[in-house]
Amino acid sequence: MLGKLGEVARLCYRWRWTDVNEPTARRGEFDRTGGATFRYNRNAADRGVSASVSILRGFPMSDAGHSEVGSVEHLQAEAEQFREVYHAVRAEIGEVIVGQQRVVESVLTALFAGGNVLLEGVPGLGKTELIKTLSHVLDLEFRRIQFTPDLMPADIIGTTIMTADETGRYHFEFRKGPVFTQLLLADEINRASPKTQSALLETMQEGTVTVEGKVWRLKQPFFVMATQNPLEQEGTYPLPEAQLDRFMFKVDVPYPSAEELSEILQRTMTITRPEVSLEKLLDSERILQLRKLLDRVVVAPPLRDFAVQLVLATHPHAEHAPEAVRRFVKCGASPRAAQALIRSARVRAFSEGRPHIGFDDITYFAPEVLQHRILLNYDGQAEGIRVPELVEQCIDAVRTTVPA
Repeated sequence: MLGKLGEVARLCYRWRWTDVNEPTARRGEFDRTGGATFRYNRNAADRGVSASVSILRGFPMSDAGHSEVGSVEHLQAEAEQFREVYHAVRAEIGEVIVGQQRVVESVLTALFAGGNVLLEGVPGLGKTELIKTLSHVLDLEFRRIQFTPDLMPADIIGTTIMTADETGRYHFEFRKGPVFTQLLLADEINRASPKTQSALLETMQEGTVTVEGKVWRLKQPFFVMATQNPLEQEGTYPLPEAQLDRFMFKVDVPYPSAEELSEILQRTMTITRPEVSLEKLLDSERILQLRKLLDRVVVAPPLRDFAVQLVLATHPHAEHAPEAVRRFVKCGASPRAAQALIRSARVRAFSEGRPHIGFDDITYFAPEVLQHRILLNYDGQAEGIRVPELVEQCIDAVRTTVPA
């Protein structure tokens, strides 16, 4: 299907069409510059309604052709505004966090898209400082949980205790745990038992906490950033697949370069180090508004098909699966991966001032979306296969079905 659509897109430098099967005749013109204009004539008594819609590779970006010109222009204006705010937030975080551009970009993207992030890296790379800085810039409440083997679920979500009121009468009262926040850092999450890890499942997926049959809704936006140490494996509990799948991204935190490490020392170990005063650029209400706007970022059917085929390529029995996937993968990515690809692509497109996504937007965060959702078989583990390399092979395999 992708091949045929792509071939039509490649050949159609200019396309005029008429839908004669509908009572409302629709005519439109498309060209390679990305512009399109429709005019709808329902009957002689109705006035025509014009709409301007962006296209990509010769295809209309949305099948909602009845939207007015003003709504498209408004979405473009919102995209430009989001781009300015997004880069302002990144710059403000850069006042505290040295380097780690990919990590900061991934965390911001997941937060705006309504997802959660799992960071993997050695201690001391600024993971805690990153989310603390994020809470200041976005004006969100922040809490941190240090996961240990003796941590219990009640230590996270809260517990019911018996207390007395002013009259001396006893009653049960629910004391909320640290999960009742907006930005939650789950530090070294793999050091807690699976029973304790599962306490975050409901909060990450539904944004709620259920205690004794009563449902407590967490204040939105709610964002979990969990960390785990890839070096020390003694006394740890690997996250189960159900828990991993609820993280939108898994991000590998690299060690800083020599220049970045020198800058860290300059900022933290000198007498003349500058005082950093962070500016609050967003708040809860504005972030939720931006999330609703992201749902309006246009995704063309060929792009949805591309995301679907990319996820299916991670399965060993799929049609477009690379040979390495067939040999070394036991289970591929879940449908949540396809949703994460589209959501992250929408944020990236909006952050560049575009109200529509492209193929590069989908593949940009593909390693972060897919690497923790692909399970290697025994041969893959024995051979030391790196999952990010398999993801790149899946991207190359699917790209062959879409002409450049």
